[in-house]
Amino acid sequence: ACPSLEVLVTSREPLHISGEQEYSVPPLVHEEGVGFFMARARTVRPNFAPDEAVSEICRRLDDLPLALELAAARVKALSTAQILERLEQRLPLLTGGARDRPERQRTLKATIEWSYELLSDEEQRLFCRLAVFRGGCMLEGAEDVASADLDVLQSLVDKSLLRHSNERYWMLETIREYAGERLGEGDEEATVRARHLDHFLALAERAYEERIASVSAWFPILDAELDNTRAALDWAAITGLSAETQLAGAVAHYWWLRGQASEARERVTGALARYVARDRIRARALTHLGEIVDDDLEALSPLEEALDLWRAEGDVRGEALTMELIGYRRIALSEQDAAQRAFEQSLALREQVGAPELEGARAMAGMCQLLVSQGQVERVEPLARDLYELGDRYEANRVQQSALHYLADCPLIGGDYSEAETRYLRALAHARDSGILGMCVEELRGVAMSAAAQGDLARGVRLAAAAEAQGESIGIAGRTSPTHFWTKLQEWFIDGARAQLTPEELEAAERAGKEAPFDAVLDEVLGSETVAAP
Repeated sequence: ACPSLEVLVTSREPLHISGEQEYSVPPLVHEEGVGFFMARARTVRPNFAPDEAVSEICRRLDDLPLALELAAARVKALSTAQILERLEQRLPLLTGGARDRPERQRTLKATIEWSYELLSDEEQRLFCRLAVFRGGCMLEGAEDVASADLDVLQSLVDKSLLRHSNERYWMLETIREYAGERLGEGDEEATVRARHLDHFLALAERAYEERIASVSAWFPILDAELDNTRAALDWAAITGLSAETQLAGAVAHYWWLRGQASEARERVTGALARYVARDRIRARALTHLGEIVDDDLEALSPLEEALDLWRAEGDVRGEALTMELIGYRRIALSEQDAAQRAFEQSLALREQVGAPELEGARAMAGMCQLLVSQGQVERVEPLARDLYELGDRYEANRVQQSALHYLADCPLIGGDYSEAETRYLRALAHARDSGILGMCVEELRGVAMSAAAQGDLARGVRLAAAAEAQGESIGIAGRTSPTHFWTKLQEWFIDGARAQLTPEELEAAERAGKEAPFDAVLDEVLGSETVAAP
């Protein structure tokens, strides 16, 4: 007997014996992966010098040593840019390992295949099905889409073919590519991908129904499932399903709020081009296309078509939603009487069908914007406070955000610039805490204008440049209409500040704003600012 015996064992999975202590061997951290790639590349090309593509190659290969070694061997014949381009399909590239190694270690595919062949039939089936998830999944998703059994999931985790962290199951991309190939070789792919589409369509529809009351609560959920949503949209586009237009219409508003406006526009426009039915699905997609299009005049076309479809369907709530969006566009086009009629009609339609009062919040916010654009500050204040209280009652932070913004506009227009900055900072803190990226940009513009109005010209220009750069990066146009009151305010305060700076001061301020990370700018501006009721 050897009571003090300790044994160090390497294995592809735990032994599951008493006294066993597991120590997992993760992929290299990224810096180590880059270093390893460089070292292996120089064994075949001694003068090899790193470039920007090397880091991306390592990231795309999950920093797996064998994958990096096989890719590095290619630098003798390919540039790093060519290697990166060919990594759209990793496995065919990652071949040609040393001849003195076992066959299973000469190509990455052979290594994964060796592990795959050791799986049970049930494990193989689940392994292949899980390839449809792009970016991983929650347990509920694995169960719903892949009919996953928890014990089989755990077995795949134990065998290092599946990872589990932060309540999500996921595969390294090189492994997922192999699993996807095997799925495509069988007869289940269409069925599993259809179930994947159904699962994420149902998730998006739940989020859509709660977009007014619980928008921020859904941000982390939909953020985590962004790649899965993209995969579902891609599959629906290939198969010609109406679900593409339905899903695009459901997520467009969220993507717009989260700084993915460009992709949202592209997805909705593409889906509508492939979907010709004139029904509620098309009406909703058109409505939200009208919400996220940059140009105010251009936006009226999809909104008016949507209005006709909602009316043909007898859907009063859809009609009311579209009317309020038309109201916002009319304000931007300086058609104030038409805007007021649109908002009033939207509220009347909702009252007609007994819609929940929270549904009218955005039309109320539109009235605030209309009054602000007319300079009627004394009417905006009480209406915006009512709007804030409505949002507070239902814990609807998107509604509260709108109220805080219009309350900040009032002193800016009224000439109390110190109070305006205080209120914009409060609105900015709320927008950041709520994850509403587009409004972070707008509130920072407000802070910039307030600073410039108080004589801090360089700071105002710098913050405006930071807001402009962030707006461009997330697909939100800085100035959508030459007659928009918000544009006029910026022209007055920010362009006025620019004109008073020397060319050297102007260049320095704008460069500093554009080059600074947006989060760092927000940290600097907010300091210890906390969200408080107005």
